[in-house]
Amino acid sequence: MLGPYAAVLLLLVVSGVFLAVGLRAPARHLEDYLTARGTLTARTLAWTVFASGMGGWILFSPAESATWGGVAALVGYGLGAAAPVVAFVPLGRRMRELMPEGHSLTEYVYHRYGKAMYGVVLLTMVFYMAIYLTAEVTGMALAVRLVSGLPLWASAAIVLGTTLAYTAYGGLPASVRTDVVQTWLILPLFAVLVAGGVALLGGTAPLAVLRGKAPQLVSLTYAAGWETAVALVVAILAANLFHQGYWQRVYAARDPDELRGGLLGAAALSGPVVFLAGAFGLFAVALDRAQPASTALFGALLPAAPQALVVILLVLAVALCASTTDTLLNGLVSAFTVDLHRLWPHLPSGTLLRWARWATVLLGVPVFVVAAQGYSVLYLFLIADLVCAAAVVPTFLGLYHARLSGNAAALAAVLGMVAGFLFFPDPSFQRGRLSLAFLVALGVSTGVSVILASLGSPLDLTRLRSAVRPIEGRSER
Repeated sequence: MLGPYAAVLLLLVVSGVFLAVGLRAPARHLEDYLTARGTLTARTLAWTVFASGMGGWILFSPAESATWGGVAALVGYGLGAAAPVVAFVPLGRRMRELMPEGHSLTEYVYHRYGKAMYGVVLLTMVFYMAIYLTAEVTGMALAVRLVSGLPLWASAAIVLGTTLAYTAYGGLPASVRTDVVQTWLILPLFAVLVAGGVALLGGTAPLAVLRGKAPQLVSLTYAAGWETAVALVVAILAANLFHQGYWQRVYAARDPDELRGGLLGAAALSGPVVFLAGAFGLFAVALDRAQPASTALFGALLPAAPQALVVILLVLAVALCASTTDTLLNGLVSAFTVDLHRLWPHLPSGTLLRWARWATVLLGVPVFVVAAQGYSVLYLFLIADLVCAAAVVPTFLGLYHARLSGNAAALAAVLGMVAGFLFFPDPSFQRGRLSLAFLVALGVSTGVSVILASLGSPLDLTRLRSAVRPIEGRSER
């Protein structure tokens, strides 16, 4: 284990490096701050998308799912991590075709569907991203406390404070630049953690023990595991399509070919990393260290881990948290900034840029307060995932189907949510069925969308090309 003073020093050093990197990538103007339009190669895009998606959650959730869903659940988690990134290949290309100078998902929804569906998607996106943001900082703080005993507020203040500083200053360019550095840290550190952890735990010997203790966890015919896998794929795929940070990066790619290469590269990295992180949940069960299940990875590794491995785990937690947190902060602020521009188009770009920077800082205040308490937001996360699952088809069907109206899309999304919540588990998980809730929400909203789209009048999707212009050209008064 690492002492609290040593942990503080390590956090300051690692976070300080990210701060220095981020401050060297200032946004040149508001448009650059929000989208960094057309600047990213496939390689850079792969790094930033990977880092943005691989947050501190990979140290908790995959291993926890393995303790009850086994190998099948890990397959689902790995596919779920890769699936949304792959889905952005056709969806991102289509979005750039219809709205080449766009900025955000909500901007597309407003101009494609109107106010009703815009309200549904805005609330869905903000709820999901706010929960995600809070969970990231909370998870990092819990990880640091597990390895060092440092109070939650201290690690949250250091990591969140430095991340807020460079994100508020540099916007998306700073987020991308730090993502690249963080990926260069995450991949080798994770490889060492996995190799060292497996060697420390006796290689594959614990898995042989697991075959006798809980054979269903290593069986590829375990029905409950595959049910978990289906729920994970649907939930993660749907939720991440409402992640504004990804939509920013869709517009940041130089061209559609660079977009495709970068996204596929990120997907190829994401799936295996999530699967391997989750495998420690199986080791924890085999070694009777899976209680509580939410910290199964730490339970498996920490009792016998040398200090060097503990340091690697702490640095990894900080890098994972920072890489995701800056994306979420800038993504949320960018969406609201675009909406402000639409509501008050005559505001000077300098005023909007100052608003974006201050909004980023202010957004960090409630995140810090909640993260310092260590609350579990798992149930809220699942609710947000269900809402996203109900809204995903009505939102994106309009990219291809010209007959789906805004009111029809909003109705389909709401009906899907209501139907899904009829089967959604209560907070104790004693009633309801999670996988069924997700499938019902997705199925009902899809069915209603397709039926209503077949009855609607065609809309001219080409009008979206001229609906949005870059937010530039208005000097400060």
